[in-house]
Amino acid sequence: MKSHNYFVYITTNPSKTVLYVGVTNDLVYRLEQHRENRGKPETFAGRYFCYKLLHYERYTYVQHAIDREKELKSWSREKKMELIKSENQYLRFLKADP
Repeated sequence: MKSHNYFVYITTNPSKTVLYVGVTNDLVYRLEQHRENRGKPETFAGRYFCYKLLHYERYTYVQHAIDREKELKSWSREKKMELIKSENQYLRFLKADP
């Protein structure tokens, strides 16, 4: 049986004032897309320069990843920050290393 990887991730802008939650099956490529879209007003992540990775979670099943993304998007900023700080206390920008 083939193993699948899906990622729910949280990015921010360089000054850490905006959070973006997304889901993808290729985290490295998706972060490259966010980086390339910096400053482009067509997308939320582009408009607010959200291309710095703060947190990610790996899932085997796409529906679990989508459900988790929806859950995180419904959270307050404070709750998202608590989640991020539980594994990334100093809010360091991460490298995608799936």
